[in-house]
Amino acid sequence: MCIPIICFVGRSNSGKTTLIERLIPELVQAGYRVATIKHAGHGFELDTEGKDSWRHKRAGASSVIVVSKGSLALFSDVPDEIKVEELRDRFLDQHIDLVIAEGWKSEGYPKIVVIRDQVGEVPVSPEGLLAVVSDKPMDLGVPLIDPDDLASLTALITRHFPKRA
Repeated sequence: MCIPIICFVGRSNSGKTTLIERLIPELVQAGYRVATIKHAGHGFELDTEGKDSWRHKRAGASSVIVVSKGSLALFSDVPDEIKVEELRDRFLDQHIDLVIAEGWKSEGYPKIVVIRDQVGEVPVSPEGLLAVVSDKPMDLGVPLIDPDDLASLTALITRHFPKRA
């Protein structure tokens, strides 16, 4: 059985990361093992200049894995676009109950839209839309959840994605 994926989408600085950060402990308290995958549309640099892993990657290694007691990090070349389910299937522990992906707004995954200012601030595929998180009144035909109502958001997610046996 595949690990379910739910995407949180919205424009930059709409509060997606903060919401996810506040939601994770609620899901963990409900017994879920959660993984997150973030889509950085403008690229990113995680490795620190001068560190061994940075030096290996700069030297031309396609992939670099750093392991310490209890932790693992992977720096790897990937195609221009990689699907979130490919990341899930390739890299995640199969004991995970739910993947929370930040991004992938145009894909057909179940999604929650985070709106700070107004509807339409970011184009989103209506396919799979589960809810809108906003403190602005609006009716998009799905539940509207206030950003501070973590109990309702957690209940919606646990209803749609029951914990795996």
